[in-house]
Formats: sequence, C-alpha cells, structure tokens
Amino acid sequence: MLDPALLRGHLDSVAGQLAARGYVLDTAAIESLEARRKAAQMRTQDLQNLRNTRSRAIGMAKGKGEDTSALMAEVAGIGDQLKANEQALAEIQAALSAITLGIPNLTDGSVPQGKDESDNKQVHAWGTPRKFDFVVKDHVELGARHGWLDGEVAAKLSGARFTVLRGELARLHRALAQFMLDLHTQEHGHLECNVPVIVNADSLYGTSQLPKFEDDMFATQLGEQKRYLISTSEISLTNLVRDEIVDAERLPLRLTAHSLCFRAEAGAAGRDTRGMIRQHQFEKVELVTICKPSESWAEHERMTRCAETVLEKLELPYRRVLLCTGDMSFSAAKTYDLEVWLPSQHTYREISSCSNCTDFQARRMQARWRNPETGKPELLHTLNGSGVAVGRALIAVMENYQNADGSITVPSALRSYMGGVERIA
Repeated sequence: MLDPALLRGHLDSVAGQLAARGYVLDTAAIESLEARRKAAQMRTQDLQNLRNTRSRAIGMAKGKGEDTSALMAEVAGIGDQLKANEQALAEIQAALSAITLGIPNLTDGSVPQGKDESDNKQVHAWGTPRKFDFVVKDHVELGARHGWLDGEVAAKLSGARFTVLRGELARLHRALAQFMLDLHTQEHGHLECNVPVIVNADSLYGTSQLPKFEDDMFATQLGEQKRYLISTSEISLTNLVRDEIVDAERLPLRLTAHSLCFRAEAGAAGRDTRGMIRQHQFEKVELVTICKPSESWAEHERMTRCAETVLEKLELPYRRVLLCTGDMSFSAAKTYDLEVWLPSQHTYREISSCSNCTDFQARRMQARWRNPETGKPELLHTLNGSGVAVGRALIAVMENYQNADGSITVPSALRSYMGGVERIA
C-alpha cells in the first residue's frame, strides 16, 4: 500500500507515475473523498468541543443548584450527531481504503518505461544453448514415453492442469528441490522454513493478493471461516513479520521454503495448457528477504544472483531480464525475471522472478523494525524471488539434457541426490 501522505500531498505526481504502469488513478474520486473526510473530521472535532463545553456548563449549573435538563438534552443530541458523523467518517475511510488497496506500487527510477514484455530489457545472458544432432522432443513427449509424466490420469483425479509424475522423473523432481534448498541454506545463508500452505485473508491482504487477485486463488470453506491456498510461499514467509517490530540486529532476515503452490490461473485459458508449464498445482523453492530500507537494493541484486546460481550449477542457459513498467507485478518496485532456455520452443521462458517491494507490503502488514538511531519503529522493506520454480526447472533439465533415445542425462549437480545415477531411461 502506498503512503497515504503521497496521495494527499502529491496526488498528480503519483497519478503520473502510475500511468507508466498502465494504471489510471481516479484522482477525482480520491480528492472528493479526501474533502469529505476532512469536513467530517472537522465536524467531529467541533461536536466534541461543543459537548465538552456543554458538559462543563452542566457541572457548573449543578454546583449552583440550577436546572440542567435543557443542557443535558443538548448534550444528548450532540452525542447522537457525533455517532452519526463517526459512522459517516468510517464509511468515507472505507471507500478510501478500497481505492488505495487496489493501487499498485510505484516503480523505481531505474525501471524502463514500457507497455508489455516486448519493452523489457535483457541485462545479460549466461551459457550457450546446446546444438542437437537429432529432432528435439518437448518435455511432454519425453515424459509420456516412459509413463513418467501423466496428464490424463491427473485429469481423472483433479481435472485439467494437473500432472502425475512417476518413477525416476518424480525422483528427479524431488532431487531438484533438495538441491535448491541445500544451495540456499548452506551456501547462501538462508534460513529454511516449513510454512502453512493454507492461510487466512489477513495474510493475503498483507502481501497484496487480496483484494485484487482473489479470482486467482483457490479457497477452502470450513463453517463460516474461509481460508486460501497459497500461490507462493512468499505469502507465508513474508507474513511471519506481520504486526511485528523486528530488532535491528536480526536484519536482514533471509528465508527460504519449499512448498506446494496453487493458482487458479483465471483468464489464462489456452496459454501453455499442455504439460507442466502452467499448472494449478506446482512447487517452488522461494526466497524472501526482510531488511532495512537502506539494504534493499543490494539485497535485490544478491537475491537475483542466488537464483542465477541455481541455473548455473545445473548448467542451464538463461538470461536476466529487467521488467518494464507495464509488465511488473502489483507489489513490485523493480523486478528481474530469469528466463531459462527451452530447446523445444527455441526460446527463453520465465523460471524465476525476483522483486523488491520496498515498503509496499510492510505498510499493509505493519511490519516494522526499530531504528536504533531514532529509537522509533519504521517500516521494513520486503523482497521475494523464486529460487527457482521446481517444475519449470524439471522441464528445462529434461529438454536440455535429453538424448536421442529418449533418455535424460542427470546434471552433475543432482547426481548425489539421485544415488549416483547418471542417466534416467
């Protein structure tokens, strides 16, 4: 959530910055509501002062033995007006809150202007795509040949966009997740966490999935209580500090978790529905950093390098892309995407997205740290990134390490997790 002071004092400037993201800010509605809010607050203060004055007059009249019935009736009327005014003020503030909760974060000055992914900027590329001397198969064909990857039986169990993995491919999928967790905890210093995959609405408001993206969330209902399945463990990890004041010496908090993730993918019909590219259920190893504002940009570069290291150790060609203003996620002030090379598509596809959300989520969560220089609580900065998506890493390994006979060479970084197996077939 943006700082309310920006909307009150710099509304036109904020509207201009948001326009670069393709977001049209309803400045007239905000100005109208702000005027009504100020008037209601002034009316409340006037009524409170009047009630206090009349209450003192009642006390003085009683002391003199005078009749106070008229004054008491007036005070009672003032109380009724105050209640009505406070109700009106609450309604105005709720309307303002509904608008502000739907406003995306402001982008950093280093983010390129643009309308969509065609305006993103490649920062660098790593590795050379392999040249094959046979016809390349995609991950669906490679998996189906051995009964490793089965979308049909998954559809029988759950519907479209689910997958059953079997045998050595299921083992390779597990090996990837274990490899990533070990890398991020042992070499990168992240604290491993195991977090709930079902969360309450407050958690989703905190990281901004609600209210804007409710249609993309799977939900559960038990009695009157509604809970949601996480779309990323960023939600659970970041909310660990919701309504907390973190001691400065604990920062930065660098966390990682391997979890199931669930996305309804509302409105994405027809896009990558074949195979494992775009699933309702998938797994990720997530990276989250919670830090002082002065550290967040260095932490953003560090986090992105952590994710890049996964791909480099797997020897998968990739590129880093800086997203433009029109292609960024709702909470992000700046985002790098890592895109891995997929031979079957002869292109790079997203496998990780690393974002600095600055204080946008922290303000919604009231996640703060105590600045030792001032002794006062201040908002934290939060960052998140895929380190990386396990299913898409599996696809990339299958396609980049495939052999002419349909077998798949196991990357050297994963062999210790596969009992020394060098090839699966």
